[in-house]
Amino acid sequence: MQRSTLAPPPPPPGPRPDATSSTLPPPPTRLPRPGPSRRIPRWFTVLFALAVAGGGLAIDREGLGAVIALFVIVVPFEKLFPRHRQPIRRKLWRTDIAYGLAQPLLIVPGIVVAVIVGLLSFAWLPGLAIRPLVGMLPEWGRYAAGFLLFDATFYWAHRWSHEVPFLWRFHSIHHSTEHLDWVSGLRAHPLDGAILAPPIIFLIAAGFEAEYAGVLAVIQIVTGLFLHANVRWRWKWFHRLVITPEFHHWHHTNEPEAISTNHSAFLPLWDTLFGTYHMPEDRRPSVYGVDEAVPETMLGQLRYPFRGLPNPLWVLRHPVLAQRRLRHALRRGYHQVRNSTLRPTHRRDAVA
Repeated sequence: MQRSTLAPPPPPPGPRPDATSSTLPPPPTRLPRPGPSRRIPRWFTVLFALAVAGGGLAIDREGLGAVIALFVIVVPFEKLFPRHRQPIRRKLWRTDIAYGLAQPLLIVPGIVVAVIVGLLSFAWLPGLAIRPLVGMLPEWGRYAAGFLLFDATFYWAHRWSHEVPFLWRFHSIHHSTEHLDWVSGLRAHPLDGAILAPPIIFLIAAGFEAEYAGVLAVIQIVTGLFLHANVRWRWKWFHRLVITPEFHHWHHTNEPEAISTNHSAFLPLWDTLFGTYHMPEDRRPSVYGVDEAVPETMLGQLRYPFRGLPNPLWVLRHPVLAQRRLRHALRRGYHQVRNSTLRPTHRRDAVA
């Protein structure tokens, strides 16, 4: 039975086992398993995936090009230097390919939500504050500063998407894959892409060109795809300098001590500074996925983050109560972001 739309939001999971502070408990990293719901016929989920993927191809061949390019470039290395022995056609590979083909269509609601999130994040306020300083830098200094600011802002947005339960609803889709390989990076809820909005609007408000901010976002997305590759390269010399497949595989592992670590987009510097760097020397990640039962189909995954949320029709019928609940949710979200930002995160085993 589906959860009632009038019911309050579910309580957050218990604290992480490595919590070290009672005044600032670490935010939850996983949501509870959803209760049973009405089963959607398999033929409908398949038809939906085909329709969305076909719609994406009708709009643009970009998704198809991305899938083909990833296969041609990455798969030979995965076969020559595999990290884990697994077939190309492993479990749920069709779902991940469907995400890639559907990107031109799925990106439309993602952009709309990203603009709203960027404005409501107020990331443009600190951007405006440092704009005079940015204007004083030479050209090379502006580009270097923009790179560092983008990476630092992305770090916090990414970390919050793991540690704030509402944001995790969407980001958990990307982490639900239990096999990291050439195509797993394509699995992502379209609204999860709004994570890039605060860094972009921060840079624009700080005086950087929108094109430069967009290029950094594209580079982050493309490099992120290759970091999921099923290759055994460790590149230990680069661990403290730039992110590597080893770094990102630890980010995706579901081992308790590594949950919510390695959030940086380009430089491990931010994880080192804020206590979330995790690269054990004596072992490697082997278990991926999430604790909750995320649906296996694209349709189920697109619907998953909205479970338990009020029906829009209910909101229209009860505007006063809806506004009250929204204020309560915003206050709760503020405190969760604050706890995530301030919580102690030192890890004794997180040194390379």
